[in-house]
Amino acid sequence: MTQIINYEAGDALLTWGKVTDAIAQGHSFPRADIGDTFLRRGPDTLLSRSAWIDGLGMLTKTATVIPANTPSIDGGVMLFGDQSGQLEAVIDFKLLTKWKTVGDSLLAAKLLAHDHVTRILVLGAGTVAGQLIDAFRTEWPDAEYVIWNHNPAKADALAKSKECVHATRLPKAVEGADIILGATMTIDPVLRGEWITPGTHVNLVGAYRADMREADDEVLRRSKIYVDSRATTLDHIGEMKIPLAKGVITPDDIKADYYDLPNGAFKRGTATDITLFKNGGGAHLDLMVARAIFEAM
Repeated sequence: MTQIINYEAGDALLTWGKVTDAIAQGHSFPRADIGDTFLRRGPDTLLSRSAWIDGLGMLTKTATVIPANTPSIDGGVMLFGDQSGQLEAVIDFKLLTKWKTVGDSLLAAKLLAHDHVTRILVLGAGTVAGQLIDAFRTEWPDAEYVIWNHNPAKADALAKSKECVHATRLPKAVEGADIILGATMTIDPVLRGEWITPGTHVNLVGAYRADMREADDEVLRRSKIYVDSRATTLDHIGEMKIPLAKGVITPDDIKADYYDLPNGAFKRGTATDITLFKNGGGAHLDLMVARAIFEAM
């Protein structure tokens, strides 16, 4: 029988530790087969992502992104059995998106941030920004959390609701940050490499299309670069695709992705390295987290 997993039921069973473990363990299975389809209508996007991992099963996730709407993102998820091919679960889209997206970035930060994080800057003031704060507080509860957004009123509102600091001057906020989390919907970069101090971990979530970037070329030039998956970021998302096409970076500049976890390559180097992680959020990650949700029910 197909399970219908709603937000409240699934959310109550998960922790950020369980989700980051599921993502890490999922990369010990054979490499995923994945397929993405984008349809566009002006600023609107219909994005369908599918994945099949031998031993974990199959998943299809479709998202609608309509920036003029509130909320701007919706969709649906189907999880299928690996051997049977039967529909095992229909999972709430917002439930899976929250835990996959934020867990993806949290795992990278745990591996790439330096040992003494005291200040975390969040770029953006939407739903994902708030979820990132909640998740990162489970790992760094004593850090100061700072919020910047192009819309000061939204940043101020989120800062008050999460008991964070509202930054009005982005360059100054960047200078003192140990971790920078990008959760904007910008097309043109807002984060500049000249502002970033050695030792910072930059963790970019927002860009998901080929024309979108949160960080400028200088950020890429100065950073040791990591991605969750080369297959779903380098040729698909502007954060990587545009600087690669311009020759700012080359594929060899990508130090590791999560499939390098078993060989130990996905790790920080020196204390002064600027590490950059691009969260591409491919469907294989949705499948790993969806399987963890299903098995927890």
